[in-house]
Amino acid sequence: MTLIARPMTAEDVPACVDIINHIIGLGGTTAYEEPYTVDALKAHYLEEADISNVVEDNGRIAGFQAVFAQDNPTEYSVGSFTDQKAPVKGAGAVLMAKMKEDCRAAGGTSIVAKITSDNTGGLAFYSKMGFLDETIQKNAFTRKDGTTVDRVIKRFVL
Repeated sequence: MTLIARPMTAEDVPACVDIINHIIGLGGTTAYEEPYTVDALKAHYLEEADISNVVEDNGRIAGFQAVFAQDNPTEYSVGSFTDQKAPVKGAGAVLMAKMKEDCRAAGGTSIVAKITSDNTGGLAFYSKMGFLDETIQKNAFTRKDGTTVDRVIKRFVL
C-alpha cells in the first residue's frame, strides 16, 4: 500500500463523486443528503474550494478533502471523504497531513470542522487528527426526515 496525497484535478472528480455519493447513500455520516453530479462536485470541491486534495492508493482515488476560507481569510473550514466501499487504512490521516501543510503554506491559522452530532465516525476522526471541541450548535441541522441534530464545531490551530 502506497498512499500519496496530491492536489485534486478535474480527472479525479468522477472518482470523488463515486466516493461521496456512496457515503450519502449510507446516510448518517455527512450533512449532505442529495447525490452530487460530476459538474456540481467539480464546481464546489475543485473550483470554489481554496485547497482541494485527493489521496491515492496505488493510483486509485481513496478519498478527497477540501477547505474553504471563512470570514477570517486565515481560517479554513474542511470537508473530508474517504472511500467506504473499499476503505484504505490511513487515507484520512494522509489527507489531513497534506491539508495542514497546505493551509500553513497559504498563511492559514486554523482549520475548522463542522460535524453533525450523529456522525460519530467523523467526530472521532477529527479528534484523532488533533481537532479540539470548540462549541456545539444545538439543533443546527435538520435532516430530510425532519430529525434535528446538533452541529459540533472542532478546531485545529496550525
